[in-house]
Amino acid sequence: MEQWRIYTGKGEPHDGIQHLPPPPPWRAFSGHIIDALPHEQEDDFMKRMLARGESFQASEEVVELVNAALYLRRPLLISGKPGYGKSSLAYAIARELKLGPVLRWSITTRTTLADGLYYYDAIARLQDTAYKKDITSDSTPPDIGEYIRLGPLGAALLPTKIPQVLLIDEIDKGDIDLPNDLLHIFEEGEFDIPELVRLAQHQKSVQIYYGRNSIAKVPIDDGHIRCSAFPLIVMTSNDEREFPPAFLRRCLRLTIKEPTKDELINIVEAHLGAEAASQAKEIIDDFINKRQSGELATDQLLNAVYLASRGFDTRDKKDIFQAVLRHLTS
Repeated sequence: MEQWRIYTGKGEPHDGIQHLPPPPPWRAFSGHIIDALPHEQEDDFMKRMLARGESFQASEEVVELVNAALYLRRPLLISGKPGYGKSSLAYAIARELKLGPVLRWSITTRTTLADGLYYYDAIARLQDTAYKKDITSDSTPPDIGEYIRLGPLGAALLPTKIPQVLLIDEIDKGDIDLPNDLLHIFEEGEFDIPELVRLAQHQKSVQIYYGRNSIAKVPIDDGHIRCSAFPLIVMTSNDEREFPPAFLRRCLRLTIKEPTKDELINIVEAHLGAEAASQAKEIIDDFINKRQSGELATDQLLNAVYLASRGFDTRDKKDIFQAVLRHLTS
């Protein structure tokens, strides 16, 4: 292994992140490191997601770009057709470098920057205040920290000793203004929670919830969050739109190409075992031939090989295999 590589792409968990050199001067951040993060997200779902990373097959180009992103503390924008493992890369990195649970932010046409940073339930606080007054005649508002929850981007920017992994999935589906809205966050690694800033003179530190579904809290001082180790941000795009140059300038860009036959064999072996891979050569050849006339995803191949390994004979079940390997655009 070349000594400069922190992420090797081999999948075996290790402590290489401890040897990550200091950032470039223009990418250094000074957030006061908090003691520890809650890891309650490591539930069965998250364990399954991390298992996706175990079977991810990283090319030489992928390994080099991931390491460049780690060294430069820059987001990684990964484009390519659906089903090529773009999202799985985030879990592969988190698993190999032992960076903890992946924070996932799935983008839709209605997503705004605020959705990724935090959520404040002001209505619930007002209702609880009114209820408290009716019961006790005390109109003092309840602790505001009970009504604020960090979003995945906000949680990723908490000041930690080692970077967290944030997956921003399908960013090309977002509102046209979202990439530009992210520029300041990517450049400065910090943001304010105005509701807490207004309280800072009277209450310096407030405990708020770590995530949307979390029961654990983290301390926020002066209503401000500034990272210490810039998170490893993996953004995926299906090339459904173009991004502004100012946004692209702040990212490292990687295009996931169609896997070759040898790479497909390795992918099948990683997911289903050597025996399944050795028996799947005909299916792989059919997949490659069909791919030339239309778009197919690698997970469609895995579905077909899995069925074959469970006794679905390709000669007798051609209708099933045609459905499994149907072109995505047909």
